[in-house]
Amino acid sequence: MSDFTSNFWPVFITAISLLGIFGCALLLWLTSKVKVVTSADGTNGHIWDEDLREMNNPLPRWWVGMFIFTIIFALFYLAAYPGLGNYAGKLGWSQYGQYDKEVADANKALQPLYAKFTAMSTEELAKNPEAKAIGERLFMNNCSQCHGSDAKGSRGFPNLTDNDWLHGGSPEKIQETITGGRIGMMPPMAAVVGNAEDVKNVANYVLSLSGSMHDSGRAGAGKEKFTACAACHGPEGKGNQAIGAPNLSDNIWLHGAGEAAIIKRVYEGKINQMPAQQGRLTPEQIHVVASYVWGLSNK
Repeated sequence: MSDFTSNFWPVFITAISLLGIFGCALLLWLTSKVKVVTSADGTNGHIWDEDLREMNNPLPRWWVGMFIFTIIFALFYLAAYPGLGNYAGKLGWSQYGQYDKEVADANKALQPLYAKFTAMSTEELAKNPEAKAIGERLFMNNCSQCHGSDAKGSRGFPNLTDNDWLHGGSPEKIQETITGGRIGMMPPMAAVVGNAEDVKNVANYVLSLSGSMHDSGRAGAGKEKFTACAACHGPEGKGNQAIGAPNLSDNIWLHGAGEAAIIKRVYEGKINQMPAQQGRLTPEQIHVVASYVWGLSNK
């Protein structure tokens, strides 16, 4: 699929390419037709500094042949490969297809390396120095951009080195998360909770669940209103891994701590997505990197 967003650029590039080729052919043809008068000594009569004369020698035939070959090659190339704007070429080549082929070839070459890890359990891989080294490299190349090189995460990206898991920290759940990705969604809840005072009260009640600094009076008033949130987070605010609802009682805040941050979430909600790695990583690679991640919180 073309990356162009306007029809102007494909037409412009096509015109530049073809005009350049045909312009070269026209120039070559015109120069072959021009006959410069040559004097008896083989010069064209132009003299500089009394003895510096310009010779009138035609282009060597092999040089002209190279020009002709280049023109013909360019035309065949543009017919076979994508080079004229949106035209895909007769051979159907694309950079995406080339990339997929190279990845498939690389995965095939690496199969013997991963074969010995396939039958090993997560616990065994987490202790195996070779598997850990490979898992670390896979993590650095595919996961560290969000979770950090130390896997401790950042605001909006979970810490993978503790025991606080949104969807479960078992080897099977980690592998499931890496394979299929996750989409976490909290809808805006302000209209359900009540007015602005009710939202502030609920925020203080949520802070009280983890022993964070809060207004005890507002927390008491917000407990009843918290029932609107308990459907996902549970009556005690301990979360629900089945739907990825965070635990609100452990003082670990994915999107910011404090009254203002909680009020913002109640009003705005939040959608967080981890992309699926299936197709990007082979099942054997997912098994190794999942074992590495599991080992980070299970020393």
